[in-house]
Amino acid sequence: MIVDKDFRVSEIDERIYGSFIEHLGRAVYGGVYEPDHPEADEQGFRKDVINLVKELNVPIVRYPGGNMVSAYNWEDGIGPKEERPRRLELAWRTIETNEVGTNEFMDWAKLVNSEVMMAVNLGTRGIDAARNFIEYCNHPGGTYYSDLRRKHGYEKPHQIKTWCLGNEMDGPWQVGHKTAEEYGRLALETAKVMRLVDPTIELVACGSSHSGMPTFPQYEATTLEHTYDAIDYISLHQYYGNASNDTANYLAKSMDMEHFIKTIISTCDYIKAKKRSKKTINLSFDEWNVWYHSNQQDRELEPWTIAPPQLEDVYNFEDALLVGSMLMTFLRNSDRVKIACMAQLVNVIAPIMTENGGKAWKQTIFYPYAHVSAFGRGVALAPVVSSPKYDSKDFTDVPYVDSVAVYNEEQEAVTIFAVNRYLEQPIELNADVRSFEDYEILEHIVLENDDLKAVNTATSQKVQPHSYGVSALRNGFVEAKLSKASWNVIRLGKKR
Repeated sequence: MIVDKDFRVSEIDERIYGSFIEHLGRAVYGGVYEPDHPEADEQGFRKDVINLVKELNVPIVRYPGGNMVSAYNWEDGIGPKEERPRRLELAWRTIETNEVGTNEFMDWAKLVNSEVMMAVNLGTRGIDAARNFIEYCNHPGGTYYSDLRRKHGYEKPHQIKTWCLGNEMDGPWQVGHKTAEEYGRLALETAKVMRLVDPTIELVACGSSHSGMPTFPQYEATTLEHTYDAIDYISLHQYYGNASNDTANYLAKSMDMEHFIKTIISTCDYIKAKKRSKKTINLSFDEWNVWYHSNQQDRELEPWTIAPPQLEDVYNFEDALLVGSMLMTFLRNSDRVKIACMAQLVNVIAPIMTENGGKAWKQTIFYPYAHVSAFGRGVALAPVVSSPKYDSKDFTDVPYVDSVAVYNEEQEAVTIFAVNRYLEQPIELNADVRSFEDYEILEHIVLENDDLKAVNTATSQKVQPHSYGVSALRNGFVEAKLSKASWNVIRLGKKR
């Protein structure tokens, strides 16, 4: 592996470490908000959850959905709580109490030092509701909706800068599903009025719900034909699973994600060329994760209950390895991927789990997310890697070592992230870092476990990282041992 400070991909947009909270399952009620919990603050937010979210250093959180937003009336979640309606929530077939709405969520985001990426309903609603919503959130005062916000106790505008124009509108499961022509026209007209209210915002248009959609990537192309001049980002969503219990194939699925990203980039650039435009559309990968463990359990839930335990995947060790590779995929493509949101943050396919009335704890996938968020700030480098490869059921030439490097010039620090996909034995890594003179190894963090299916629970944390990785820096070369099936963070810093 050759790591050189001149092999630059891009300055990393910190929003690549974003996440997502939807009004779904116990993400909000019993997750971030539980007024009767012993650790609840005066607003009902769980302080133990706040502390774990702050540990992840999440710069932006997408809200309030997700599928839920496509039938959501934002007005239901403002004003006195006792006057808010209970609604049938159609996407997940639950009852939404609306105890938490826009203002409460903005308060919570401040507590965790995060911005909010707000979504508007383009399923059952459209232009008028969107313009009123952004007026409520972002206009200083002197108008009906901005003064309504002030009446609700929020004198200053929320100044939400990133907005999603609907959610997964290509999906037949979506309330108010639209063809690309229908969606593109509506998204354009909605974007126009939102920018009239606040010209400083950034807008994300819906792309494909996943790369297996029959309309992919034509949906993006048609949508961009309409919206290219009015938006800033196109959205991507993708989840992976290992239902067939084929670990070698499963750990290669980040290659599918890489192909998805490259295809969307080429689609954006095709429309750019077609329109003779100088503007570049970037990518918002605003839903991504492992999701398959809870599928059967979710089919057995009773409909029309409040905050049932939906989508509560219990993640194992091999899931953490794939999540590490997915994060590295964003870094390798950080010249175009500017926003990414792990879906989701608490309880629902999440790195953080809670018991109602009880503990909060870290799932296995918490750790690679926390490591890359902490040490992946700066410039993404493109290392030249020569690795042995393998073939699996769906992939050929899969590198056993998946890796990327990040250079933080201000801190004079370099971090090598690496997954060893080889399940049988360790691999020796030799990394040429001669362009970084007078550096030393600060730490070699390893996440490893002999049991690929090991999980963390409220009472047992079987999967945790350690800092006893075997590595040395000699004459400008890092020599490191990557344990079999392991996640590695090798941190270098300038000698003091």
